[in-house]
Amino acid sequence: MQELRDKYLKAVADVSDEAALEEIRLAALGKKGEISLKMRELGKMTPEERQTTGKALNVLKDEIDAALRAKKVALADAALDARLKEEWLDVTLPGRPRRQGTIHPVSQVMDEVTAIFADMGFAVAEGPQIEDDWHNFDALNIAPEHPARQEHDTFFMHRDEGDDRPPHVLRTHTSPVQIRAMLEQGAPIRVIAPGRVYRMDMDQTHTPMFHQVEGLAIGKDISMANLKWVLEEFCKSFFEVDGVELRFRASHFPFTEPSAEVDIRCSWEGGSLKIGEGDDWMEILGSGMVHPKVLQSAGIDPSEWQGFAFGIGIDRLAMLKYGIPDLRAFFESDLRWLKHYGFSALDLPTVAGGLSR
Repeated sequence: MQELRDKYLKAVADVSDEAALEEIRLAALGKKGEISLKMRELGKMTPEERQTTGKALNVLKDEIDAALRAKKVALADAALDARLKEEWLDVTLPGRPRRQGTIHPVSQVMDEVTAIFADMGFAVAEGPQIEDDWHNFDALNIAPEHPARQEHDTFFMHRDEGDDRPPHVLRTHTSPVQIRAMLEQGAPIRVIAPGRVYRMDMDQTHTPMFHQVEGLAIGKDISMANLKWVLEEFCKSFFEVDGVELRFRASHFPFTEPSAEVDIRCSWEGGSLKIGEGDDWMEILGSGMVHPKVLQSAGIDPSEWQGFAFGIGIDRLAMLKYGIPDLRAFFESDLRWLKHYGFSALDLPTVAGGLSR
């Protein structure tokens, strides 16, 4: 046994790769290995010899097995060290221009929109993406039977059976941010609320998650005329044209009264969109005067204060301005697409210096 011990421990110590180590394991501990064959001879011995020899063989087997395991770990560590040396990379080297990242069109447009409204005195308000039922629906005068409150339109958070707490949803618009801003700041107030929203819709121009920006201005003498001026100035700045013509069409939204869909004059001649000219009209946003019930929910007296609100799809704005045909491509993480439509991280949009490249 001592000869077997010395033989295999030396072989394990001298081995230099895992394939050879496996051959040693099979030669010693395999079904036809030397130690396994010794174990089979125990049946021919007397009880006293069997007890002594069996114990010694088990000790020898455990010792060689431990040596094999330790050697396998050592070989794996050595292989990893060698690989790390071969694949070494100096992460302090300067970035390569061809690998420079780009800004996603959604982020670019969000920065452009923020810059334009900041120039008009609007602050940016933020809120949670998981909203309670009251902020997302009730405070906005959305009736319990409204289709938006059904599961085929809205993502409701799971609730355990018997949970009587108010339901929570993935917010369907950024209007709850307006409620939170009014509750926190009161009136007068002038804010925009950009961010992600969620609705159960999916096609070439709709996705279950998208981005929008909503605007809110509350004062004592604010009217639809102020709303029209703000939207005209925004469209001129965003589309970088000298003049625009907007058309207001009567509509209905639970949170505004009166409500209006807003169209912009444009031309699709030759398959290219031109804003501010032509004989076509294109719907771009919804707007209206804030409903008195919404003001009351936000703790503002509607007999003293009034104001306007509007909502614009940021993804749609990006598609119109930069000629992107399919909304679904925004969220497919295709680096080729991002390289084509992306923006330089150093070109920050400003109203005075120019919004886009």
